[in-house]
Amino acid sequence: MERKRLWHQIRVLLIPGSKNRTDYLRSHGIFHEIGKEVYIQSRRIPLYANLIALHNNIRIASGVSFITHDVMHTVLGNFIGDVNQYQEKIGCIDIFDNVFIGSNVTIMYGTKIGPNAVVAAGAVVTKDVPPGTIVGGVPARVIGNFETLLKERKKEIYPANIRPRGQIVSPELEDYMWKEFKK
Repeated sequence: MERKRLWHQIRVLLIPGSKNRTDYLRSHGIFHEIGKEVYIQSRRIPLYANLIALHNNIRIASGVSFITHDVMHTVLGNFIGDVNQYQEKIGCIDIFDNVFIGSNVTIMYGTKIGPNAVVAAGAVVTKDVPPGTIVGGVPARVIGNFETLLKERKKEIYPANIRPRGQIVSPELEDYMWKEFKK
């Protein structure tokens, strides 16, 4: 790992809070682009992060892997006895506005996501995610749409006066959620 990338990787590991990590990544030009209201939970800097563009209002959960390259060229080169015979395959990843990417998603090079899209936890994105869709699975496929999600999430899940505050669930909200869950 090149020294500069290693230094940034160590720094990112030590920065608390996704907003602060994202601000660091933006201010140091690690990604090709990071727009407004982008939050990255992951503490890993992908190889060739400069081939990744993140537009506006994006949330990236923990454990997301951005795959901007493969190493098949080394296998093929070693197979024929000439490591310079094949080029490393690399590609860009473009994530448009209003996108949520769930935990442990893998996003392959050469893909575009959104706008107004959701990638469900654990999905493997191998081709473009159409605007306004929800995708999930391996490989990721359309399982819903953004408009339906907007309507569903507007419904009250719990009373507003006991909502989580500062990422803390109060005892009242805890009791409420367990009662609802056991119904």
